[in-house]
Amino acid sequence: MSAVLDGRTALVTGAGSGIGAAVARRLVADGAKVYAVDLAEDRVAPLAAHSDLVTPLGCDLSDLDAVEQLPTDVDILVNNAGRQHVSRLEEFDPEMFSNILRLMLESPFRLIRRSLPHMYARGWGRVVNISSAHGLRASPYKSAYVSAKHGLEGLSKVTALEGAEHGVTSNCINPAYVRTPLVEAQIADQARTHGISEDEVVTRIMLTPVAVKRLIEPAETAELAALLWGPASASITGTSLSQDGGWTAR
Repeated sequence: MSAVLDGRTALVTGAGSGIGAAVARRLVADGAKVYAVDLAEDRVAPLAAHSDLVTPLGCDLSDLDAVEQLPTDVDILVNNAGRQHVSRLEEFDPEMFSNILRLMLESPFRLIRRSLPHMYARGWGRVVNISSAHGLRASPYKSAYVSAKHGLEGLSKVTALEGAEHGVTSNCINPAYVRTPLVEAQIADQARTHGISEDEVVTRIMLTPVAVKRLIEPAETAELAALLWGPASASITGTSLSQDGGWTAR
């Protein structure tokens, strides 16, 4: 019996840890060849060491010229790479703001733009954008991250509308706080910004808006992503799948 994704090729950004690594492993389990992209190749080398289906690639995705050198023979594109910076608007470094938007919005645009011709030619493609509850809601001190995620939501919907006639779907996944290095760094930043302990950041800030009082595990988000490239995915497009523990139910 063949795997779901035999003969398919995927590209995952931010694949060195957290959600990206979990998604890459799930794609391999479904039989896909995976270009695993992270800032440095050695960050994704462990994935390649465990499977000959994985090709590790180093790329600074905030360098848009470097993005243009990544492979285009992609059937499944997972835009996951991101970073966070916590600061009041009046103190937010403009270059940091620009860097985050290049990484989290312009880079996904470039990757989608470059992957669509291959998808269109095959009559099948899946774009999975790892957004956030912050793609649907805002929080103070995260102007660049919230702006980028809101922009990614719009980009995903346009991709869905243009790609539908070619067998291409595009969707966002919107998790609340996932147990990743990015979130761990946020905890430290928030503690400094608010002058409270890291434990208080988790209980008083991160988990306050959610009904399910725990961090999400990366493998849970990977399982939701698998729905979007699996057998039931053909008519799921242009949507945002909340995995937010009830955050947006309020």
